[in-house]
Order: sequence, then structure tokens, then C-alpha cells
Amino acid sequence: MRYRDQPTVEVETKVSAPPEQVWAAVTDIRLPVDLPGELQDAQWLDGADGPVVGARFVGRNEIENVGKTETVCTVVDVEPGRRWVWSVNAGAGSGASGPNETGDLEPWAQWGFEVDPSREGSVVRQFARIGLAPSPLKAAIDANPELEGRIIARRLAGFRDAMTANLEEVRRRCEDG
Repeated sequence: MRYRDQPTVEVETKVSAPPEQVWAAVTDIRLPVDLPGELQDAQWLDGADGPVVGARFVGRNEIENVGKTETVCTVVDVEPGRRWVWSVNAGAGSGASGPNETGDLEPWAQWGFEVDPSREGSVVRQFARIGLAPSPLKAAIDANPELEGRIIARRLAGFRDAMTANLEEVRRRCEDG
């Protein structure tokens, strides 16, 4: 597994609730705050209150072997009721990445949710793709290039665990009312 290949992880589950109800749950940026995982707080910025392209929010994280980080996330794709995607960039004062060849900022990662109707209610997915921006992950790999595959595998496993918890919380919220 190589960093330059921008590895991706995805988790999917079925929820016995209509897509509109699931959509409301997956667009709550505070969904993971009280769950196992890194996210400690999330707040919309600049008066935003939901996912529209260009909206931004700040995430405050506690990452094992890294410490506290603050990221500014930008919504980059929205299909209302179905899909939303955000890019994670370093927060102010943390060495935010520079532009890529198209002039866009390279993200630390890109995350998203998708909701599809099913016979039993909905299928919901959460996914994440590692970005190429300078980040704590990139620093760990640069410091230990012989461990690149292991470092990435561990990071993706952490993403998978957090996403599994997120989708279980979506199911709980939607099915238990």
C-alpha cells in the first residue's frame, strides 16, 4: 500500500428508515463527536448550517501518536438527499498545504457519505480517501519510509473503525427514533 496511490476505505450498512431520515443523520457534522474516534468537536463556519458546495466547518481532533489537530473542511460535492463529500485541510497555523497543479488545495483526506434507497429502507456508505497534502500521516511515513504500508494500513483501520461506529450511530438514531 502506497501513500502516493491515495488509498481509500469504505463502510456500508443497511438502515430500516427512509433515505430522507438517513440523510438528516449523515449531514449532522457532530454525529461522530461522542463516538469512538478522533473527532472531538465540529462546527460550521462562516454562517453555514449544512452541506452545500463551498461551505466550511472546523474539526478538532485528538489523534493517537500525533496529539491535537484542527482541520478546516470544505464541502466539495453535494447531491442533496444522496451524497456529500468534504475535503480536509490543515487548520490555520498548522502548515496548510499549497495548491496542486489545478490550483486547488491538496487535502489531507477526502470524506463523504452516500445514501441510497433500498427495499428495507436505505443503504448508507461512508468513505475516506487519503490525500497528498503534507500532514501528520505524511510526516510519519517520511520519518519511517520502510514502514509506509504498515502506517497506512493502521491509519485506514482507524478510519474504518470510526466509520463503522458512525454508521451504527446513524442506524440507532434512525431506527430507534
